Amino acid sequence: MQLYNSLARRKQNFTPHDPRRVTMYVCGPTVYSYPHIGNARPAVVFDVLYRLLRQRFATVVYARNITDLDDKINAAAAAQGVAIEIITQRFTRVYHEDMEALGVLPPDVEPRATAHIPEMIAIIRSLIDSGHAYAADGHVLFHVSSFPDYGRLSRRDRREMLAGARVEVAPYKRDDADFVLWKPSTPGQPAWDSPWGPGRPGWHTECVSMIEKHLGPTIDIHGGGHDLQFPHHENEIAQARCAHHDAPLARFWMHNGFVNVNAEKMSKSTGNVLLVRDLLAEAPGEAIRFALLSAHYRKPMDWNEDTLPRACKALDRMYAALEGSPAAAGVGVQVPPPVLAALEDDLNTPQAIASLHAMAQGIALLAAGERAQEQARLRAAGVLMGLLQADAGAWADARRGDVHGVDEIVRLVREREQARQRKDYAAADRIRAELDARGIVLEDGPTGTQWRKAG
Repeated sequence: MQLYNSLARRKQNFTPHDPRRVTMYVCGPTVYSYPHIGNARPAVVFDVLYRLLRQRFATVVYARNITDLDDKINAAAAAQGVAIEIITQRFTRVYHEDMEALGVLPPDVEPRATAHIPEMIAIIRSLIDSGHAYAADGHVLFHVSSFPDYGRLSRRDRREMLAGARVEVAPYKRDDADFVLWKPSTPGQPAWDSPWGPGRPGWHTECVSMIEKHLGPTIDIHGGGHDLQFPHHENEIAQARCAHHDAPLARFWMHNGFVNVNAEKMSKSTGNVLLVRDLLAEAPGEAIRFALLSAHYRKPMDWNEDTLPRACKALDRMYAALEGSPAAAGVGVQVPPPVLAALEDDLNTPQAIASLHAMAQGIALLAAGERAQEQARLRAAGVLMGLLQADAGAWADARRGDVHGVDEIVRLVREREQARQRKDYAAADRIRAELDARGIVLEDGPTGTQWRKAG
């Protein structure tokens, strides 16, 4: 299995430090607004990697954080005249709903920044004690020149780094490139007590503390969007290595490319930001996921008016090949080697999708009695990519516009699974009865509950 390591600038064989416990951390959302398609791309990309790792290794611990402490959150709360917690709770829920609609599995750990303030303070104190950070005017700053390897990940020179980070020139800084680890809070802003006065941590310290607490000082894979490579990930590396006696923060660094709209960068100023929620009103979530996987994750992706229609038509052909195959048919079936080989070659999802197309075309040429085995193999390949897991009839309903009806069924299936986990079997039975009345058949298996329409 090969993955492209941004730090090495090449593909490398992936071997975890401990095959019994593979660790992966991906930078999650800042919860102040609705997620757009650019936010969805890393969630979908690293969801495929998570599924692939679980295929190969017995235990994979995947952490994706929630940034619920940020100036944009403060501004949104002030603009709407509500408490900050109202904003963060609302948009955390929205993010979960939208990503679930795209078939993104929940991470094993989902730490929140505000729950890790003591850990952040401890890291900052250790950086001060070791001479890599200093306190000034209520702030604590990381002294960049104390870490000679600064800039190695992004390969930027000092002038590029200063421009790219949009650094604040301030009299309390020893060097313009120094970045904030702790800053004082003004009235009305979130604040915690610290040795440097009431305030809040800088953004770059959050992920380091959450990684250390939940995964350990050195992890196997750290992922995120290309835009996070500098300054966020560069600053994470500097803090982690200086706080942990030069131990690397991550052995592999992976970054997905941007999503552009009609060949232009998405931005509020140009009015071309595509919200996941709006796209879900146009097409099933699986089509959005398929579209995101149709381009290689490391390359920029151009989203245009043809993107979703193309994805829907491709899935139409695949689901037509799966007609008569139960949704759970792929469970326990070996993933076809061409699909597995493509994904193990640095998540080559376009090549994997090409293999799915070839399989679907082959099934269409088989006699009815010969199709079941190949349909099961196609289902198994789809499961690994988070695709082709619906009943063919449910997909047809979604394509006819009954997206919300399908979403309601998915919601009820999820609620039943949650009831079973907390051993509330009466509630689980009531939900099953409600779904049965709607003509929905549930099939419980080792990988969860699949559903299909009766008949």
